[in-house]
Amino acid sequence: MLKYVLKRLVWTLVILLGVSLIIYILVRCMPIDFVANKIAALQSSSGGAQGVDEEIIKMMYEQYGLSDGSFWGIIAGYFTWLGNLCRFDLGTSFVSGLPVAEEIVDHMGVSFAVAFIAIILEYMVAIPLGVTAATHQYSVRDYVVTIFVILGISLPSFFFGQLLKDLFAYKLQWFPPGTLENLAGGYTGIEKVMDILWHMALPIFVTVILGIGSTMRYTRTNMLEVLNSDYIRTARAKGLKESKVIYKHAFRNTMIPIVTMLAGLLPALFSGAMITEQVFDLPGIGNWALQAEMAADIPVIMGYNMFLAMLSVIGVLLSDIMYAVVDPRVKLG
Repeated sequence: MLKYVLKRLVWTLVILLGVSLIIYILVRCMPIDFVANKIAALQSSSGGAQGVDEEIIKMMYEQYGLSDGSFWGIIAGYFTWLGNLCRFDLGTSFVSGLPVAEEIVDHMGVSFAVAFIAIILEYMVAIPLGVTAATHQYSVRDYVVTIFVILGISLPSFFFGQLLKDLFAYKLQWFPPGTLENLAGGYTGIEKVMDILWHMALPIFVTVILGIGSTMRYTRTNMLEVLNSDYIRTARAKGLKESKVIYKHAFRNTMIPIVTMLAGLLPALFSGAMITEQVFDLPGIGNWALQAEMAADIPVIMGYNMFLAMLSVIGVLLSDIMYAVVDPRVKLG
């Protein structure tokens, strides 16, 4: 096991290097330019009466390390960024002037709280519904679950989030329309925690509903496959109770393919929901990254994407290890 983990960690470094190079080249080739946007803002603030001096423009491009846009200039910029990364420096945000690593830590807490609660609720609802749909195939239960699946897969997050916000926040006024907390309330202690949870209720509900469909469908499909296996028919022929057949034999083996979903669980906890956080104006990492992408803030974009890439490869590694835990027949070599 230890040998396998060490080997995978070495390959993880190779994968991250390749991913970082591809992301950096793509980011540098974006059609938007942070310096050009800043120059346009300067011209707009001055009424557009006069242009910005060429020397100032050149100095700004050199200041942000964007002076050479050629292929080899981009490669040189990548190795500069990589050298800083080796010193555990993700760079400084063009917009805020703060270290990217510090901003990631500041923003990921909100996204983690929303995603963690949403994933727990999603699994608590989706897996039992998927199991009951599989055990009552083509029944009313199955069709009701199918409706939930279609809703969860089809609804766009920006539409569903704005719909709930308009109904429950503006019209009924049951929930706050956005932000993280009521600053005017002056809450402290448990009251502040409850106020924050109240503000996160609608974003969590949106995340659960949009994610529940695919999880239910995945559970139902795998459960149907297991229920049609020979050993399940043998267990029933022996006279075992249906509940024992389903939950002790069938569901246990259904968990093996469901473990695959763990590979995406870790990045999902920290990546944030860009559109949902934007709709509800939450200061999460997803909303922060979206603003950085619109501003062409290269250090933030690189830091955010490499953060997710690292979580993804760790998630895949943990998923492989969990295979061996769930199914003793799997040997890691």
